[in-house]
Amino acid sequence: MVSLVCTLQYHTADVNWCAFSRNLLATCSSDKTIRIFSSLDFSELPFSPLIGHGYAVHCCCFTACGQYLVSCSTDGTTVVWSMGTGVKVTAFEHPGRSPVRVCALSADNSYLVSGASDGTFALWDFNSRTLRRTGVVNEASVVACSMSPCGQMFVTGSTNGDLRIWDLQVNQLHTERDAHDLGVTCCHFSSQIHIEGETVKVRLASCGQDSLLKIWAISQRTPTGYMVQLLHTLTAQSAPVLSCAFSPDEQLLVSSSVDKTITVYNASQGTLLHTLNQHERYVAACAFSPGASLMATGSMDRTVNVWRVGDGVTEGGAYRTNGPLGLVTGPWADRSFGGGGGAVPGTDRQVAHPSRLVCDWSEGDVLAWLQQEGLEALVGRFRDNNIDGVELIGLSKESLTTDLQINSVGLRNKLIRKIEELKTALVCTDGPDEFLCPITREVMKDPVIAADGYSYEREAIQSWINTKNRSSPMTNLPLQTTILTPNRTLKMAIERWKSSQ
Repeated sequence: MVSLVCTLQYHTADVNWCAFSRNLLATCSSDKTIRIFSSLDFSELPFSPLIGHGYAVHCCCFTACGQYLVSCSTDGTTVVWSMGTGVKVTAFEHPGRSPVRVCALSADNSYLVSGASDGTFALWDFNSRTLRRTGVVNEASVVACSMSPCGQMFVTGSTNGDLRIWDLQVNQLHTERDAHDLGVTCCHFSSQIHIEGETVKVRLASCGQDSLLKIWAISQRTPTGYMVQLLHTLTAQSAPVLSCAFSPDEQLLVSSSVDKTITVYNASQGTLLHTLNQHERYVAACAFSPGASLMATGSMDRTVNVWRVGDGVTEGGAYRTNGPLGLVTGPWADRSFGGGGGAVPGTDRQVAHPSRLVCDWSEGDVLAWLQQEGLEALVGRFRDNNIDGVELIGLSKESLTTDLQINSVGLRNKLIRKIEELKTALVCTDGPDEFLCPITREVMKDPVIAADGYSYEREAIQSWINTKNRSSPMTNLPLQTTILTPNRTLKMAIERWKSSQ
């Protein structure tokens, strides 16, 4: 049985990936942020969101102990974050600075693999933070990778449809050509190793643009001899399958699709157990918790659903739920408001008005927002200084110290994080989607049309091309030319829209 526990509505753009540690849930998004939640009650941690990537964040994964989180982005970096403080520990710059689409850690945290849009991947020594090896696939973007449970090999999947097995010296051990027609989208090793005589076996799940989910058995018969056998081809979803994951006990396999569904299978038999339909747009991400009692799915509808699987409970032993579906919302969702900010039902706390831009907030809206974000200690200081919305988003650490005389480093840092969150929401959601650059997710100032027919911010697409990446950010197909044509019609439409705001 699978039941919906809660819906997290914090991201302001597509949710691209979900990952669990024993105590935490991480979600990353095209809004450039990673958000961290407790898996006990799904409250957001004080240092969340993590802000540091310049463009969309595509993938994230925890170290085995949960001490660190790794995330990768279109900005060409793979960042390591401390889960004790939310501080950026280090950043790996991908060779060539090509957009990084996927990352994966070995079970013992010794190695990190990152795959990029230019068809290259990098193998890093995670402990020494050094580059160990690089590899190349043939004229395709690396969009999927997974480390085997033994940590001695890894698999990459690319937009040309191939699955490739590599050792830690980046020797290619096996290629499964055309594993998925039109391209692989995700692959995931099970955590179980099976030994049959002198043969070591492990299972791999893969999915792709062909709307198929496949389960493979990878067998190592000799130190250099590998055999790949297709065990099951699963066809329950009617559109490209974007993500897949085994449960830690290898009993279940989950996948998510463009058809808005999540499917749960018996992984051994390949039989369909559940089809879930609670998302409103493409479901791009799915993941199991270490105890297999929880499952998370992330969607282009900007939500993350958390599910209870079977009769289990969370690792912490309890859930926090609000309402019949256990809805846990972001700062502005599903509440009632008065004209200039109203009280949250059942409390004496005020909430800011969600329908106005931050720059239009009154002093009362700002005070209500401080209360909503747990910054009540600053209400008096802000009231005395008549801070409205425009002044709020213009605050810096220096002005907080010198002008408002906020001496607490913790309060200053928390306030700055919340202000950055407001700014991110401002650039990501204020405009119609067609006005947003697909790379930066910000309203375009100088839109241009690329060879793939899509419009981009000139600076963003030019930077993309200058990294020697000649594939389309939208289709991953080669760009036939690097000529950029000004989209004057779109620019005028954006200017009209801005003047009406």
